[in-house]
Amino acid sequence: MTTAEEWNAAFTARPVHEYLDNTVAAFGNRPAADFMGRVWTYKELGAMVDQTAAGLKAMGVKPGVHVGLCLPNTPYYTVFYFAILKLGATVVNFNPLYVERELAFQARDADVRIMVTMDLKVIYDKVEQVRQEKILDKIIVCPMAGILPTVKKVLFSLLKRKEVADIPNDSAHIRFADLQKHGRTVSAPSIDIEEDIAVIQYTGGTTGVPKGAMLTHRNLSANIEQMKAIFFEAEPGKEKVLCVIPFFHVFAMTVGQNLAVVLGAEMVMQPRFELKDVLAGVARKKVTLFPGVPTIFTAINNSPLIKNYDLTSIKLCLSGGAPLPVEVKENFEKLSGCILAEGYGLTETSPCACANPLSRDSRAGSIGRPVPGTEVRFVSIEDRKTEVPKGEKGELLLHGPQVMKGYWKRDDATQDTIEPDGYLHTGDVGYQDADGFIYLVDRIKDLIL
Repeated sequence: MTTAEEWNAAFTARPVHEYLDNTVAAFGNRPAADFMGRVWTYKELGAMVDQTAAGLKAMGVKPGVHVGLCLPNTPYYTVFYFAILKLGATVVNFNPLYVERELAFQARDADVRIMVTMDLKVIYDKVEQVRQEKILDKIIVCPMAGILPTVKKVLFSLLKRKEVADIPNDSAHIRFADLQKHGRTVSAPSIDIEEDIAVIQYTGGTTGVPKGAMLTHRNLSANIEQMKAIFFEAEPGKEKVLCVIPFFHVFAMTVGQNLAVVLGAEMVMQPRFELKDVLAGVARKKVTLFPGVPTIFTAINNSPLIKNYDLTSIKLCLSGGAPLPVEVKENFEKLSGCILAEGYGLTETSPCACANPLSRDSRAGSIGRPVPGTEVRFVSIEDRKTEVPKGEKGELLLHGPQVMKGYWKRDDATQDTIEPDGYLHTGDVGYQDADGFIYLVDRIKDLIL
């Protein structure tokens, strides 16, 4: 069995945008994204990324610039994500469901002056309010109609006009189409994968005070490779991934989007969770990989609709984001015939740190073993410096290449969370059994300040 030290020695990190470039070269004609029935190939997606990067560069986006993404799951998210990273700039994810006050706090805290969003009033109006507070300089607006299939585009234009915002014609508002008029030639800057921040991902920790976890290119690259090792049965160029958990969440960003891109898989994108759409999407596209959260699997288990849909195409399922109840796991496995394995992670670990095998070896009630390259230790709850023997309960600490660089502008919180030797305090209490499986039993309150 490969040790964490051996895995890290063999692991070669790379700038995150290179994964997409490699997939475009290897699987250019393969479907990359399906959004409401409209499909883009990887070649088309790559061309959109390059055009968008050229437009962003003309706006002054470069290393050190933080660009906000306030988007639901659409091809726009993936295009801007990789375009921003290709320029050496930093992505800051925003939850489109946030109220204006929350958007304003995060934009100000993360030094975001450019925000990318949709022309849907329910999202755009809040972002525009933040701009009017002089927090944002520019808003890039992406049209919903621009990514719909022809028939749905016509229906949307006829029936949903009141849901579309009126966008001013001025220099503060850039339309997506205008951003595409700067050619496709972009020379990617040199990126320091150890130090350069790819994503600032906000987390409330245990106190509810939002903090931005600085995730470097190495952090994200490591977690991509770790997930490839967990999903070792996945076949490059042949998989279809259901992307219903939101990309602005770190679990979906890594296991939904980034892993799909690395595998040359087709992303079946859904902008929000609607049970019927999930079931229909799995059946229509013959989805093979399904990353989700317990609430989604619970909804499927409890739905009378399930008898109308064929879910047998699913071969690999990973649940994250919250503890997976044993009965939810068992019921879903009976319904789908697929193993539902629980994983564990934190925003601060990019996010995946532990996972069960995607096989019959999956242990109900356990968060699994540390993913490749990851080491753990357990320390006394009363004394953070005292390690407890294996098998005894203590606070879980994590060490690995996916552990964040630190919190943005929060040196105090960084020092309180990451030990000098690189181990990260999780605030979760648990133990590790003789087979290496970890079980969580409690949570230390207010640990992460």
